[in-house]
Amino acid sequence: MLFNSVAFLIFFPVVTLLFYVIPHKFRWVILLAASYYFYMSWDASLIILILGTTAVSYIAGLIIETTDKKALRKAAVVIAVASSLAVLFFFKYFNFLSESVSAAIRMFGLPASDLTFDILLPVGISFYTFQTLSYVIDIYRGRIKAERHFGYYALFVSFFPQLVAGPIERPENLLPQLKKKQRLSSENIRIGMKFMVIGFFKKVVVADALGLAVNVVYNAPSEANGLGVLIATVLFAVQILCDFDGYTNIAIGAAKLLGIDLMQNFNDPYAARSIKEFWGRWHISLSTWFRDYVYIPLGGNRCKKPRHLFNLFATFVLSGLWHGANWTFVIWGGLHGFYQMIGNVTAKPRKKLREKIGLENSVVLPLWQRGVTFVLVCFAWLFFRANSIGDCGILLKALFTDWSFGFSFVSDTVTAMGLGGAMFVLCAAGIAVLFLLSKQVRTLETMRTARVAYASQGEYGTILYTVAVAIVALFWVYLSSQTGYTNSFIYFQF
Repeated sequence: MLFNSVAFLIFFPVVTLLFYVIPHKFRWVILLAASYYFYMSWDASLIILILGTTAVSYIAGLIIETTDKKALRKAAVVIAVASSLAVLFFFKYFNFLSESVSAAIRMFGLPASDLTFDILLPVGISFYTFQTLSYVIDIYRGRIKAERHFGYYALFVSFFPQLVAGPIERPENLLPQLKKKQRLSSENIRIGMKFMVIGFFKKVVVADALGLAVNVVYNAPSEANGLGVLIATVLFAVQILCDFDGYTNIAIGAAKLLGIDLMQNFNDPYAARSIKEFWGRWHISLSTWFRDYVYIPLGGNRCKKPRHLFNLFATFVLSGLWHGANWTFVIWGGLHGFYQMIGNVTAKPRKKLREKIGLENSVVLPLWQRGVTFVLVCFAWLFFRANSIGDCGILLKALFTDWSFGFSFVSDTVTAMGLGGAMFVLCAAGIAVLFLLSKQVRTLETMRTARVAYASQGEYGTILYTVAVAIVALFWVYLSSQTGYTNSFIYFQF
């Protein structure tokens, strides 16, 4: 069930109404049933996977906490982690690994056939797997206590607003809120509804509209020229932010209407002045997960420089692989790891150079740093969006060689991408309104996370949200009639 579907627009109000009508002690039942129904709407048979992962991690957590035997504690955490990763590997990576090995064998002139299975990637498996892993590992580390109530723990794993694309929640944040008696308040309604409106706007009006133009280039790379690749890549940078952040806003808003605060997952990532800062603002729940459960256990920066650089690179390669079973994602992650390594090694020389030429406190420096960071991020996005390694080569060749000059070259490129006339105006207007809404998001996020009282945004805010709702409705109707339009969220494939 997609957030941006008629089914969800019926499902969510019904669940919210039932949640507040029934007594508190039974509310977990309603949310758990709703979460499983939400998940089963894609494929009912896949509920077995999430139930199995939940049961194994729940039992492991109890064993780890209740026994004093180190061997048994270690066995429990190893079994829980290994079983979860084994399921994730089979469904997400087995075919990829088999095809890669077969291809490598054939490179040496030896016969090899692909051993693959016709399996469907379970939606959200990467997200809820990481959530259960953090739970078990944190119990083993002594950071949290095991949850005794299986129903609440199952709800923690499957809570429908953030089940299929995050944020990847930590047990210490979400579990206590699921148990707390929530009251329907006007503040939660206002904040929650506004987050959802903003999320729908980002997804439907900006991301989906830009996606039509991006697909023209990336789904037919051999027909693209350098300008087309450049425009499509920049537009994809905006598309993926609005698509994923739009999902997150809807998830945060839906949870807020149920009295629950999910963690912030995005914080103006394209305002970052370095790649390191970018990852402190982009998909925060995933970047902090890899920091806590991969980077730090590898040694972090508490080691010699070569090992520290290796830890950085390895963490980002694994992060890339987490996103999908394709070498394009591995390269994307490796690029960000390489950026981090270069940034780390050159940090002090760059600072000395800026001080020497008098740029350290210049007003130009932040603009330059944001520009360079955005260019590096966009270059990496090319690999992320490309459908294959072969397509990457075609797109890169076009980007650096296939250029011309003149108005007709620009006009023909833009027209071929479907960005001429009305579509250009619609996309430009959508992005313009998005900037107006960004201030509203920061205000709402402050009220939500700092637990400050809701402050009315006056007539301006009311008009802005009313216009946003109207635009979302119009775009929904318009885009549904377009060939090649898909309304799924990008991160659902991960």
